[in-house]
Amino acid sequence: MRLLVGLLLFLGLAGPALALCEGSDLIAELPAETRASLDAAVAETPYPEGLLWQATRGDTRLTIFGTYHIRHKRTEAHANALAPVIARADAAYFEMNRDDKARTQRAFGSDPSLMFITQGPTLPDLLSEAEWQLFKTQMEARGFPSFMAAKMKPIWGSMMLGIGPCQARSGALDAEGIDMALAESAATQGVPDLSLEDWRTVMTLTDGYDMDEQLEMLRLSFAFADHADDLQHTLLQRYLSGEIALLWEYSRLLSVEQGGKTAVEEFAQFEDILLTQRNRAWVELLQEQSGDIFIAAGAAHLPGENGVLQLLEQQGFDIAPLPFDP
Repeated sequence: MRLLVGLLLFLGLAGPALALCEGSDLIAELPAETRASLDAAVAETPYPEGLLWQATRGDTRLTIFGTYHIRHKRTEAHANALAPVIARADAAYFEMNRDDKARTQRAFGSDPSLMFITQGPTLPDLLSEAEWQLFKTQMEARGFPSFMAAKMKPIWGSMMLGIGPCQARSGALDAEGIDMALAESAATQGVPDLSLEDWRTVMTLTDGYDMDEQLEMLRLSFAFADHADDLQHTLLQRYLSGEIALLWEYSRLLSVEQGGKTAVEEFAQFEDILLTQRNRAWVELLQEQSGDIFIAAGAAHLPGENGVLQLLEQQGFDIAPLPFDP
């Protein structure tokens, strides 16, 4: 199965303003028949488009914003537009609040085994010579020296290849995205910033994949490594236009096309781990809240039968889109 980093961008794993990286809109270039099938899937998806939503039940009002975790050209405009919404809230929820983001960073800093192979064979041993040379070259183009690339866990290597060389050179792995900007806004305005889940959740999402599965993910990512800037350009432009379900279906398409006979089942498993299980846990937490609550979470969590919006509707919330085009 292909683990597109585009999916992981919705998780908040990425941390100065980025240069504008150009690219092609790969969705716009799809054959008409393929695009039609994507559009048909999107048409069947609950709440397929939009970044800002309101869910109300009795005296409880949830204002929900779907984020793009890597900093982009409109991050500041989005954050400024949301500041008044946060100011009136009783609390603000994020996938990770400021304290938990700091805990996560400390954990990665103190425990190399979370991201790197610390015992046994490393990637030059586990890959063929041609595969290793390709991976090493691609990682060097993204600013990773070969000694670091050699020890990177394959699943993290796959994620890194999904970030284009232009974005990597421009600071995509170092810049703070809108999530922390909004958390800082909440703190400045005296609004408590809280976490939707335990801070260790993101670090353990991929623990179920063994080394052979991770190596297969890495090998499948090679096919897109040279087009990663185009992939990221596509993700960002479609995100900015609010086409969230379309992005997810496009990710599914790429995964299935490149993933072999079991790709459909593997993508469904990944979707369950990445989105569905977490969405249900978040909604269980949110439905217990009262008052005016602001929520910022990766945009991929919002649409779909098991999306946050549909699950809230099933709990008796009225769901309405809010205009958002700062």
